[in-house]
This record gives sequence, structure tokens and C-alpha cells, in this order.
Amino acid sequence: MTDPKQPDLPFPEQEQRPPGDTDEMAPRPHDEMRDYRGSGLLDGKVALVTGGDSGIGRAVAIAFAKEGADVAIAYLSEHDDARHTADLVEQTGRRSLLLPGDLSQEERCTDIVQRTAGELGGLDVLVNNVAMQNPVEDLAQLETKQWLDTFATNIHGYFWTTRAALRYLQRGSSIINTASVNGLRGNKSLVDYSATKGAIIAFTYALAQQQVERGIRVNCVAPGPVWTPLIPSTMGAEKAKEFGAHTMFKRPAQPDEIAPSYVFFASETLSSYYTGEVFGPTGQVLPG
Repeated sequence: MTDPKQPDLPFPEQEQRPPGDTDEMAPRPHDEMRDYRGSGLLDGKVALVTGGDSGIGRAVAIAFAKEGADVAIAYLSEHDDARHTADLVEQTGRRSLLLPGDLSQEERCTDIVQRTAGELGGLDVLVNNVAMQNPVEDLAQLETKQWLDTFATNIHGYFWTTRAALRYLQRGSSIINTASVNGLRGNKSLVDYSATKGAIIAFTYALAQQQVERGIRVNCVAPGPVWTPLIPSTMGAEKAKEFGAHTMFKRPAQPDEIAPSYVFFASETLSSYYTGEVFGPTGQVLPG
């Protein structure tokens, strides 16, 4: 199946140094929600999106802004990408807040939540989206440092950020975690990454049960292959060329195609009876 709006595979061979740069990607991702029209679903809300500089995070931040939310954008060090995302948020008439720093550190996770609430006047929606990956073909080659670093960023950071956010979230608030198809089925070259994504899904299930009496909904989006800077900066030139070819669509998703799932979970109007759910826009048929 092909989509005339989407670039076809194969993509040009390309490789970047982590964490990657959107402007260096070919083709450039569809990540600015240009055709999206908001309807006030998040009017007056404040959202914090980690990993919000590019890719899925960028598309989510812009979609939230178009729905009426002010958006804090937490990211590592991709300043040009993050500034562009903030500019697009502000073009909608909403406020943005840039929060650079390493979210594998507990203190930084706490700080971004406190700054969001302090400078934007509260917190209503938390999107835990930051992630790292580094393929390794054999477990014997997976070094302890990489294992610990992947867990620190991909799941410990979610815990620290969420724990800090619960101080501010009120009835009707929403927490949305980003997992992956690899957390549902595993990936032989991404053992540590897959393990963290499975942990995120279990974290979502457990936290949803814990927070439901407070009226805080906790859900998860577990995408399949998505064309973001993470891919050419971690997968290598040859894999980037055919990335997503195994899906039913014969291509990767674009961030713009994934972001509406986050709008759904963020909006109490749309998803007031949804908690502990995992949406899987994977482009594949999965067992179970």
C-alpha cells in the first residue's frame, strides 16, 4: 500500500551522529502538523512533552498548541530543532518553554516539572517521550554501561518525571507514555531498548490503577517504525534506507500520523473513560 502524500522507500542512505538533526534527514519528516486543525480540546491547559524537540514529540507539541495548550518542551541538546518546535508552538498563539538537559538524571527530571508549573502556571498533561537506542547484534556485546544508560533515560526518567508531576496534576489530568512495538514483541538487535519499552507498558498499567481514584488517566502510545532523527542517528545508513519496509504500508509512519493518538489521550472530552490503555499505531498485525 502506498500513500501519495508520503515519500516512498528506499530512502537515500544516510547516517548522523546522535542525537540527530531533522534538517539533515532525507526526506525530511512530516512533523509540523501543517494540515491539522484544532478544535479547542485543550484550551487553557499546560502540557510538558519530553523529547519534544523533534519527531513525535515535535508533532505532539504542535498539535497540543493547536488545541489550545501552552507547551513546555524538554530535550537533551538539540537546540536548533527545539527552537523551531517552540516557534511553531508560538505561531499558534500559545506559549512555549524550552527545557534543555539530560533526563537520565533525577534532579533534571524534577526541575523540568517544577519549571513548567512555575513558569506556565500549572501542569495538566505530561507526555513522557524521551528515548535512546543503540543497536547491538549479540547480547555478549551489550556493555553494562549501555544497558544502564538506556534504562536511565527510557524508564527511570519516566518514573522521576511522573513522580514530580503528580504534585501538580489534578482530576482530569492525563499522563501519556511513549512505548514501542518493540516493547510488545521485542527486537533482537535492540534488547535493552525493547526491555525498557516493555517496562513502560507495565508502568502504564500499574500507574493507571493507582491514580484512577484521583481522576488522573494514564495511557500509552506504542508506535511501530516512525521516521525521526533517532533512526539515521542510531540505525546505520543501510537500515535507514529500508526503514519501515516490513510494515503493511511498506514505509515508516510520519510523526504527524502518530500525534493525534496523543491528542485523544490528552483530551478528557475524547478519552474520559480510557485509562491503562495502549494504542499501537504499528502498521502491522500483532498477535494477542
